[in-house]
Amino acid sequence: MNPSENIIEITSLSKRFKEVLAVDELSFTVKRGDVFGFLGPNGAGKSTTIRMILSLISQTSGSIKIFNKSLTEHRAEILTNVGAIVEKPDFYQYLPAIKNLEILAKISGKEVSKKRIFELLELVGLKDRTKSKVKTFSHGMKQRLGIAQALLHDPELIVLDEPTTGLDPQGMKEIRDLIIHLSKDENKTIFLSSHILSEIELVANRMIIINRGKKIVEGEVGQLLNSSAVKVTVEVENIDQANRILENTNWYKQIEVIKGDKITINIENKNISALNKYLVDNGVKVTALIPIRSLEDYFLSITAGAN
Repeated sequence: MNPSENIIEITSLSKRFKEVLAVDELSFTVKRGDVFGFLGPNGAGKSTTIRMILSLISQTSGSIKIFNKSLTEHRAEILTNVGAIVEKPDFYQYLPAIKNLEILAKISGKEVSKKRIFELLELVGLKDRTKSKVKTFSHGMKQRLGIAQALLHDPELIVLDEPTTGLDPQGMKEIRDLIIHLSKDENKTIFLSSHILSEIELVANRMIIINRGKKIVEGEVGQLLNSSAVKVTVEVENIDQANRILENTNWYKQIEVIKGDKITINIENKNISALNKYLVDNGVKVTALIPIRSLEDYFLSITAGAN
């Protein structure tokens, strides 16, 4: 297996619903073995993108390649190796968990042994509830059963759309632990959509943040949160003056967002005081200088800049 191989490759993807442009020229890649965080506020275009990736709706323009093959040309072949939960999974409430999976396996057309079904129920932590009716399950248990359903045909790629929505902290932890297990122990590539940034921070190695259908940033989660290379929001009284002063410095190339009276800039911790001194020495009145250390703050900063 090639860890640098692209499992998903999205190029200039757009989706328009009449006057609404839900996804706008979106491009990104998911590599083999990634837990890839797909982040954005509600209404950012995440679910629309996922529906296009799963061929539930067609794109207006752009291309989708999965496993290095065009989704348009190789849809059936590709989807046999993809498992997904989109919104909340539906089950036969008055049937036991094991019977639900047996029926769903038959519907999928795949040969799935009873042994495999038991293994999946154990994998998702439902070994002791195999004969319990689904109507007795908590929301978190239903989500885990949904993941078992997505794994029935042993897919290489798993797509999870907001899997922790509506869960209590314990339920969120159970799903998070399961995702980590699937990645590390089962060698699955996972595409994980969420607006809960702290959850992505704990499980994902790479991520993209979108807002209003557009990509805001894509990269390694660890690099974005690296304590030695942080982002700083500088608030000043005169933004035009500060911009002019920084134009002739190396810092200028590291500016990501200029909005209102704020500049967001990439900088190493050790250089924050030097940046402040440089601005003040050149007559810029700095009213605040705030390091951005969490993914939550980073997200809020860059999506505000994109509005």
